Amino acid sequence: MKLTLIGNGMMAEALAVGLTKKYEVEVIGRNAAKLQKLQQKIPEISIKVMSDKEDITGKNILFCVKPYALQSVSLRLDGTANTLYSILAGTKLEYLKRQIKAKRYIRTMPNIAASKQKSMTTITGDKDAQAEAIEIFSSIGRALWVNTENQLDIATALAGSGPAFLALVAEALADGAVKAGLERSYSVELVRGLFEGTAALLDTNHPALIKEGVMSPGGTTAQGLAELEDANVRSAFIKAIDKAYLKAIEVGQK
Repeated sequence: MKLTLIGNGMMAEALAVGLTKKYEVEVIGRNAAKLQKLQQKIPEISIKVMSDKEDITGKNILFCVKPYALQSVSLRLDGTANTLYSILAGTKLEYLKRQIKAKRYIRTMPNIAASKQKSMTTITGDKDAQAEAIEIFSSIGRALWVNTENQLDIATALAGSGPAFLALVAEALADGAVKAGLERSYSVELVRGLFEGTAALLDTNHPALIKEGVMSPGGTTAQGLAELEDANVRSAFIKAIDKAYLKAIEVGQK
């Protein structure tokens, strides 16, 4: 199967890197220089500068532009795509249908880990495209079909924005070790191993059980967790998800 990515930003690049492992990938964009750089990074892809009337008839399109650019780009698309896969945050299926012609419509929210084939991708849309959508996005990590667009908007806040939230945690943990006196290179390496090991534990364990398994009475972990609770870290993460979700809704309304 050939997949056509429209857009040449960070997420398009991450998707292209992961998808080329299994699919033929074409990237169409408006900036020739950026497309050339992208092809140098990913020689397996083909590139094309978008024409004023770009024919998408029969193509499986992954629409990877920013939400604000949807209208200007869609005006240059001609014909009817086979399936439109949109990664645009907050942008409803009904609005996509008014802008771009396709036989089937799917909303997805992958994340930047697609480049490592470790994305957590949420999907919803036309049920007759469900199996194909899950197959495509399972090739770049894990894929989860949800029943409503509102669920996908919540998932956008969690799995789409989540890498940035976890990266902040990773950076802070490393900084803490440096503050205590450990060299930066050691601190960063320990954080990498920590996240890898914890991810493996989360495959088969509830987060609360992992925490309880590490926290012995009166121990170092209990002391550290008490400090995190005093700083309302748990509440801050809950609010971060809520704010990101509300922003996704706001983007869709605009």
